[in-house]
Amino acid sequence: MSRKFGEMRQVGIVVRDIEAAMRHWVEVCGVGPWFYTDRLPVTAFTYRGARHDGIHLSIALANSGQVQLELIQQRCDSPSMYQDFLRAGHEGMQHWSSWPEDYDARLAQALANGYTIGQQGESPRGPFVYLWNEGHPGTVIEMAQLTPERKRIFDAVREAAAGWDGSDPIRRTWPG
Repeated sequence: MSRKFGEMRQVGIVVRDIEAAMRHWVEVCGVGPWFYTDRLPVTAFTYRGARHDGIHLSIALANSGQVQLELIQQRCDSPSMYQDFLRAGHEGMQHWSSWPEDYDARLAQALANGYTIGQQGESPRGPFVYLWNEGHPGTVIEMAQLTPERKRIFDAVREAAAGWDGSDPIRRTWPG
């Protein structure tokens, strides 16, 4: 567990083809089921302090044990840390995420200790922030506030994975 950010709960994987990535994780790694949404509702998205409304992110979530995997494909040209990662020639793990309940206090502490905000936004599940201070590719830190809505969805993803028999590997509805 990170003393600064809390427990590592998620690995964020930026991909160019989310459909191929989901198939790979199912067929090669045996991880699933995946819960997919073509357009994550994101509001008030900022990158390097500038607002960029209308960012189009396709997201898929699955768990392997207690760790959630998040596949992210950006489907627009809005500036973002995902675009930066891909343009640098990378694909794969872009960040790890904690889900603190004391989100505001952890964010204030990170900012007081030299981290800066790379991008942040709001969703119906609550706020999230990505912090600059990446030591090497794949180590961006995201924090997503553990709101009741986020907890409900993430618990459902984890529970589906725990008893998954390989059927219905890609579910095109968010868990309810």
